[in-house]
Amino acid sequence: MQILVIGIGAGDPEQLTLQAVAALNRADVFFVLDKGDVKQELVDLRTEILQRHATGYQVVVGRDPERDRSSTAYVEAVDDWRRRRADVCAELIAANLGADQVGAFLVWGDPSLYDSTLAILDDILARGELSFEIEVIPGISSVSTLAARHRVPLNQVGRPVQITTGRRLAKEWPDGVDDVVVMLDAHTAFTAHLDQDATIYWGAYLGTPDELLIAGPVREVAAEIEKVRAEARERKGWIMDTYLLRRS
Repeated sequence: MQILVIGIGAGDPEQLTLQAVAALNRADVFFVLDKGDVKQELVDLRTEILQRHATGYQVVVGRDPERDRSSTAYVEAVDDWRRRRADVCAELIAANLGADQVGAFLVWGDPSLYDSTLAILDDILARGELSFEIEVIPGISSVSTLAARHRVPLNQVGRPVQITTGRRLAKEWPDGVDDVVVMLDAHTAFTAHLDQDATIYWGAYLGTPDELLIAGPVREVAAEIEKVRAEARERKGWIMDTYLLRRS
């Protein structure tokens, strides 16, 4: 039994690598976690990718557990959510994948960057009830797509770049770093740094027809980003965005 974890890019079906296309055609069963009607278009994008590039496959859908976003114990809430996700995935694999078959999870962006799939599969293996090999196929991340869309490098000459979360940026700008890529920011943490002489390169729904891009001095465009972001979230019911903050 083998599980493929396939990075499928930030949202554009054409971002699939040749390696990913080959992996799609090795899989017998694709496992999909349904996030409900609000995010149905994410399932639809996966369906489009499979219809374009895969043949002779089965799709098995499980319900993605809800995460407690009201808890002040962030790490504990995420750990609980991942455990319940692992329960669902373990049941899907056990019930639908034969010993000589290949299963696959399609992961937005790259499986190594702020995605829980690998940790969930490790959790399942640690339980000792299922045994399978894992192969990871890298994908084009939202970070790479963001830089490409804005036509900028992620780092300045000879300088480091740090990838962090909105939760951490809200507390402080990382020491010794002038270029900060921020993901998982539900509360526009860049507004805590309007005193910085910094430029922001912001993007949402990267790689999709609904893609949004704004760039400029953070103190000048922060209000515009907040407005556009709030309107988009209200219109679609969800938002996925990331941004690069660059200090002069």
